[in-house]
Amino acid sequence: MKYSGTIVRGVKAPIIRKGDNIVDIVNKSLENIVQHENVGLKDGDIICVTESVVAISQNNYATIDDIGKSVEKHFSNSEVVGLVFPILSRNRFSILLEGIRKGVKKLVVQLSYPADEVGNKLVSEDDLIAANVNPYLDTFTTKEFRKLFKNTVHEFTGVDYIKYYQDIIGEDCDIIFSNDPNAILKYTNDVIVASIHSRKRVKNILLNNGAKKVIGLDEILNEPINGSGYNPDYGLLGSNLATESSVKLFPRDAQSIVLNIQDKLKQTFGVQLEVMIYGDGAFKDPRGGIWELADPVVSPGFTKGLLGTPNELKLKYLANKVNDEEGMKQLIKAKDSNLVGKKESLGTTPRQIVDLLGSLADLTSGSGDKGTPFVLIQNYFSNYATE
Repeated sequence: MKYSGTIVRGVKAPIIRKGDNIVDIVNKSLENIVQHENVGLKDGDIICVTESVVAISQNNYATIDDIGKSVEKHFSNSEVVGLVFPILSRNRFSILLEGIRKGVKKLVVQLSYPADEVGNKLVSEDDLIAANVNPYLDTFTTKEFRKLFKNTVHEFTGVDYIKYYQDIIGEDCDIIFSNDPNAILKYTNDVIVASIHSRKRVKNILLNNGAKKVIGLDEILNEPINGSGYNPDYGLLGSNLATESSVKLFPRDAQSIVLNIQDKLKQTFGVQLEVMIYGDGAFKDPRGGIWELADPVVSPGFTKGLLGTPNELKLKYLANKVNDEEGMKQLIKAKDSNLVGKKESLGTTPRQIVDLLGSLADLTSGSGDKGTPFVLIQNYFSNYATE
């Protein structure tokens, strides 16, 4: 019997640069831990590759000017363009906002409140109650919002995003506050939807209420501009600050990359590993209320063994049905038979495997200088009955 369950190990790699072969680097990094740290690999082990190193190896970057030119292609005849529901982030959105501003004649930005889509707060719920504000109905100009709420500084970053974004777009442009997408239509019928996970719904609402031209961030830089980086599926979604004037885009061709890595590892180690590329984990900070997932998906590419939801049962639930180890194992093995009722099938939350693994990998690799852009997960598909 094994005495360890799921094992998660950060895998160190050299600094990855533009033009590097990510497939060979993953392979060599695993060779190092196998040879020097006595780590054995087996079928069903999982190697997770952070999206950033894939995009870097592809040289998938774009400048403020590239963003502006892509936006201009859509709105060259528009006098005023609306930008609805951007997230509040220096790393994720400030450069995008600069680029979008360069591509239009005038911009009106609509912010949601009390928080953005991923939980960054402008004001607290208590502030709304004290001001007798209904966030589902009430719309404000910046002057009106400032009069009601004196403190709009972000709790963790210390940034006043209203001022920060106003400085970027200029005093000739406006910021309004509303959770109703249609509020922007009082200013313009040409709109960029900046929300991430709600973008399709917001676009449909606007188009059904008289908007003439509506695009999402996924339609900006979804093709190259004068040799720039691009992403045909996600455009600017999933991008991150690279320099003061450029962003790194979400990686392209993720599915073919994970398949190539899987083939290479099979040749080297003789085992079938599952492979995924991961970005943000899909978890929420309970204190700050910030949802980590600012990427369009947790994993843009993964091998077929990671498709679907975990086939698991809650041990704490089953433990109330039997009182010995062997009985527990037999019950788990029989979970698809009449020995296990429908209640047990409801014992786990039906989350996607890649969302769970991506969150695990993101927490392991972190966002700092650990130097582990790859994460090896072992024994993930083992259970109590098979050990």
